[in-house]
Amino acid sequence: MFNKKVFNKKVLSKTIKSGFALAVSVLVISGCATSSDTTDTNPTPIAPQPAVVTASEPTTTSSVQSSVVSLGTIFYFEFDQATLTAGIRDLLTAHANELQVNPRNIRLEGHADERGTREYNMALGERRANAVRDYLRSQGVNSLIEVISYGEEQPADVVSSENAWSLNRRVELK
Repeated sequence: MFNKKVFNKKVLSKTIKSGFALAVSVLVISGCATSSDTTDTNPTPIAPQPAVVTASEPTTTSSVQSSVVSLGTIFYFEFDQATLTAGIRDLLTAHANELQVNPRNIRLEGHADERGTREYNMALGERRANAVRDYLRSQGVNSLIEVISYGEEQPADVVSSENAWSLNRRVELK
């Protein structure tokens, strides 16, 4: 038996839910829009800024602990590479020393720029994060290290330019 009132209520309910979801989507998208009064065809590049780690209690022991407060936690890579540069290795050695003194679980998030397929960029982000993990392990870090790849899905800069791409080719230590 077909009940027209029940059918109309279900259709109305689905329509209201769909309309609400559409309205929320429009609000979210419009909230992400930016406006600019000037057009700068050659924007000034923004240099990568290292994340600052703040200590909740003052450190009392080694100089390694105090120097880690100012260490960067973002490691940048060359195009299509997962090779650790000397600078990255130096920073990771300092992090490894700190993690040996103050063990904690960490997460390494690998990223890539937008060039390449989604699958390739996911694999590249994972290779980068694994390279950082392997180096930390070689330095004696026994903490739990979680590796995750976001590929191109979470860019640091959404502009399609060489400067933006260089900011997106990274591993973040969290």
